[in-house]
Amino acid sequence: MLKRLILSSLLISASAIAAPGPTPTFDVKRISRDIQILSSDAYEGRGPATAGEDKSIAYIAAQMQAAGLKPAGDKGGWYQDVPLLKSDIVGTPALSLSADGRTQALTQGSEIAVRAALTGQQAVAIANAPLVFVGYGVRAPERQWDDFKGVDLRGKIMVVLVNDPDFEGGEGRFGGKLMTYYGRWTYKYEEAARQGAAGILIVHETAPASYGWATVKNSNTNTMFDIVRTDPKASHTPMEGWIQRDLAQQLFKASGLDFEAAKAAARRADFRPMPLNSTLDARYQVRSEVITSHNVAGVLPGAGHPAETVIYSAHWDHLGVGQPDATGDRIYNGALDNASGVAALLELGRAYATGPKPDRSILFLAVTAEEKGLLGSEYYAANPLRPLATTAGVINMDGPFAAARTTDFSISGAARLDLLTMLTDAAKLQGRRFTPDARPEAGSFYRSDHFPFAKRGVPAVSYDAGQDLAVGGTARGKELADAYVRDKYHQPADQYDPNWDTGSVQSDMSILYAVGRRLADQPLWPNWSSDSEFRALRDTTASQRPAR
Repeated sequence: MLKRLILSSLLISASAIAAPGPTPTFDVKRISRDIQILSSDAYEGRGPATAGEDKSIAYIAAQMQAAGLKPAGDKGGWYQDVPLLKSDIVGTPALSLSADGRTQALTQGSEIAVRAALTGQQAVAIANAPLVFVGYGVRAPERQWDDFKGVDLRGKIMVVLVNDPDFEGGEGRFGGKLMTYYGRWTYKYEEAARQGAAGILIVHETAPASYGWATVKNSNTNTMFDIVRTDPKASHTPMEGWIQRDLAQQLFKASGLDFEAAKAAARRADFRPMPLNSTLDARYQVRSEVITSHNVAGVLPGAGHPAETVIYSAHWDHLGVGQPDATGDRIYNGALDNASGVAALLELGRAYATGPKPDRSILFLAVTAEEKGLLGSEYYAANPLRPLATTAGVINMDGPFAAARTTDFSISGAARLDLLTMLTDAAKLQGRRFTPDARPEAGSFYRSDHFPFAKRGVPAVSYDAGQDLAVGGTARGKELADAYVRDKYHQPADQYDPNWDTGSVQSDMSILYAVGRRLADQPLWPNWSSDSEFRALRDTTASQRPAR
């Protein structure tokens, strides 16, 4: 179906390939140097609102200026201020579960991982809160699905499964293996707040989450951020967290329930909430403050239609300094995630600045707080420096290079839009083909910085370099990708390695450049497929575009 939609695109002709003029040669050593610098210990893991941020954004701005870009941030500078609520747990949280008259203390980061409250409160004090299993925690009227069935969750803790009901063979109302937004942890937190719950615990399982417990622990037990909200309690409960599967099994057993049987029941629309014979106590202090982080924005003004924009984006942040790994390393360097994307962004800026001037303006946008929930890109999309109606498209780069030279490429998720046709055209010039996302169940479409643009109608993709290695094929590619997720993703081990195979870099950069160049030089207004949920939003902006 996806291939048919691509081939039938009405707006983008498959024969109109790439941009006029030669594709530049990219300096792979310079790209590697940028990755090495940004992921060095000196940058302290690039945590927002730290000395690592100060160094990171200063380096990015300096490289943009040296490339010949113009500042495009607030008040004529390089930065866009992004106000964020910053929250930290003070000390060690006191967490325990009680069942069958016995109380079990829980260790933060071990059986459980709770986040610093993002409601603005200075303390969490939950005592004897009953636990209720509510399946996947989904309320989707358009799919005739309601996991809550009117149960009152006030003062109670929701226990939910990760992903959505179709992941392990549900009734098909959620599109099969392809994760919907209902499967994302962000949705589950939002729904818990709408239900008025005192808290929520997501049961971690590696396959449906698409990452291991180490990622959960490292992502949830450090500093938390959120956009500044008028009513934060409308989006967050006082306590949000995850528990290990083994602990969940204990809870169900104490209630005379079988965990696997409860999961099977949750895959059906007639599922009803199951009270668990357990209560939770959670007590900890929270230090909250509003801070200002920054997006970095440089622009190359267009020669013919400078008011129209093409955006390249990448997030500069990572997890900063956090829990030590087995070696005692506490710096989460984030070399592939996402110093590599920023390095690609900077090198593309250099290439455009030294090449023929584009017809449309090109904005090079390095955003903050992606790791905290796409906050920098969300803030930009809500407060754009350049109008979204006249933004032709967004090309996002989050770990854009493969482990070695590939014969394919992909994008995050299964979006259907003209930009994918354009990427396919450009990749053909490199002898590469499109392969659909190998793990649609991971919900990657909702996990990177193109999504805040997409949900506002702007055609946006996040590029993926593929897994079909020229040497070793898809089996070797999957092996390396799985090893990265298991051993390095959101862990201190994601460090620069001078022995990396950079065989895919030149080709990846050429594809990224060709698509952006074509967007910038041709009078195209890409769109989503006719059945996309984002199509109507894009269509409403057509009248706001200047006449040509």
